Amino acid sequence: MTDDLWPAPTASSAVDATVTVPGSKSVTNRALVLAALASEPGWIRRPLRSRDTLLMASALRSLGVGIEDTVNNATGGTGGGDAWRVIPAGLRGPASVDVGNAGTVMRFLPPVAVLADGPVHFDGDPRSHERPLHGVIDALRALGARIDDEGRGALPLTVHGTGALDGGTVTVDASSSSQFVSALLLSGARYNQGLEVRHVGGPLPSLPHIRMTVEMLRAAGAQVDAPEDGGEADVWRVTPGALLGCDLVVEPDLSNAAPFLAAALVTGGRVTVRDWPRRTTQPGDRLREILTAMGGSCGIGDEGLTMTGGGRILGIEADLHEVGELTPVVAAVAALADSESHLYGIAHLRLHETDRLAALAKELNGLGGDVTETADGLRIRPRPLHGGVFRTYEDHRLATAAAVLGLAVPGVQVEDVATTGKTLPDFPGLWTAMLAGSAAPATA
Repeated sequence: MTDDLWPAPTASSAVDATVTVPGSKSVTNRALVLAALASEPGWIRRPLRSRDTLLMASALRSLGVGIEDTVNNATGGTGGGDAWRVIPAGLRGPASVDVGNAGTVMRFLPPVAVLADGPVHFDGDPRSHERPLHGVIDALRALGARIDDEGRGALPLTVHGTGALDGGTVTVDASSSSQFVSALLLSGARYNQGLEVRHVGGPLPSLPHIRMTVEMLRAAGAQVDAPEDGGEADVWRVTPGALLGCDLVVEPDLSNAAPFLAAALVTGGRVTVRDWPRRTTQPGDRLREILTAMGGSCGIGDEGLTMTGGGRILGIEADLHEVGELTPVVAAVAALADSESHLYGIAHLRLHETDRLAALAKELNGLGGDVTETADGLRIRPRPLHGGVFRTYEDHRLATAAAVLGLAVPGVQVEDVATTGKTLPDFPGLWTAMLAGSAAPATA
């Protein structure tokens, strides 16, 4: 329907803007889980307030956790401003959790729910029923939890919490989602024997997200042994113990910076993303390397990261296995390049909010592109593109990729741009402000 179509703005000149990107969804939702399991209250400052994070907060509240909105900085935290104060409590059931289509909610909370005193029912959007959850379900069952899913290995399901779980050693095939490992580790310190997670199966996607989980656990006082510390490959151990209530300032979501930085390349302009961390576990930090290889140049200064376009977009050969969430925007830039691109190592994207590989091929080709799926990626041969409807399949990253195309291709109409609210509130407003010379997030 036309009412659902957003006309993607076309850039009339090189973009020159400074952008404030809202906080990281991955950090915010991990922080909420860790704060809920802590032994004392904690603060999450500058949290992302989007559909995925509000679903996580609502789910934890339904389990008895106190999450208070506050702008008080009296505790001396450095974040100031917008914050959540999280007050842990005994987890209770019965409860019902709406996961929406948030992978972090559907995967991180069943391991928490086994610690609740009563049943916890999980359900969500129709697409959530199709996303893999078997790794978490099977692992929890192996550790002694009772879960009713009628053999689906997916939602809907009910976790029958007993208030405790012994824990121990468990194997999981996380080749379809690194979130299986993160989900188990986040709750592992609260299990009586702690937890040892052994990945078996194909290569793990999105390893930076597991490293993020490990670092955040350690910041909360947990003792974690991980492969990158010289330990056994694909094995993580969390020692049982109390978690501390932290005072955390959430970093900007670097993956959500992708379309804004891409705008610099596409228009031959310059975009600065404020507060880019000099050290981070976020996969989005790879944008510096990827977009530089595609013809940009970048540098980090006091204000943030600045990406400058060189007036020419180069094709790229890139293994995106660890940073698959960047694929839609990278594919959009590649479709505007002057030579062929091959993006690979991303077969797991077929199991995300939608089948991202099939969707990107179909929608780019619908605008005149020449994109073919490979066994584990996309081959993109640039062609002159034309306007048309770009469908998003309720996938926020497809919508932002379409906006990038629209900068250079007049007449691109984005279906359901509101789906960007999953992780990036008021994306259309931010995008329009960037084209006007500045961009800051709307106030919550």
